[in-house]
Amino acid sequence: MRPLSVIVRTVCNAFAWFVAVFGVYVIVHGHLSPGGGFQGGAVVATFMALLLVSHGATKCLGWVRTNFFYAFEHVGLLTFIAAGFLGIGVTFFYNSLALSGGLFGSAVPLGPNGGSLNTSGTIALMNCAVGIEVVGGLSMILLYMMQGVFHVDKPTLRGKEEAGHDR
Repeated sequence: MRPLSVIVRTVCNAFAWFVAVFGVYVIVHGHLSPGGGFQGGAVVATFMALLLVSHGATKCLGWVRTNFFYAFEHVGLLTFIAAGFLGIGVTFFYNSLALSGGLFGSAVPLGPNGGSLNTSGTIALMNCAVGIEVVGGLSMILLYMMQGVFHVDKPTLRGKEEAGHDR
């Protein structure tokens, strides 16, 4: 798969960063608004899709290593499980950080709330963990699909030569 035109690559390079930042916004604000870890992770993985489509498989597969996204998957999964075990004294997935003070445990203010990010307890941690997991998983799916397309673009002639057919 060859790269697209210079105009398309330039627009995708500029637009892809806005997509990634918006996806992170959706992940972080998932407990306050529609969205969350999965939706935001899918939006961030769109960053990889834009780069793959605009720059082509050869260039992008040279830039990106799948080990990076394997690490994302493992970190996201382990963080999610660790957040589930935080409240194991009461029950699994107990929101033990709620109302405990600190970074995630502030009390929700009475009246109209403009969206205090630090009121969710373990929910924000789990949203971030799911977001990291989805970014890693969907990006790996895109990379492997692109590798498959890349290998299909280079067909082997063995099957056609054995059958006696010319290309």
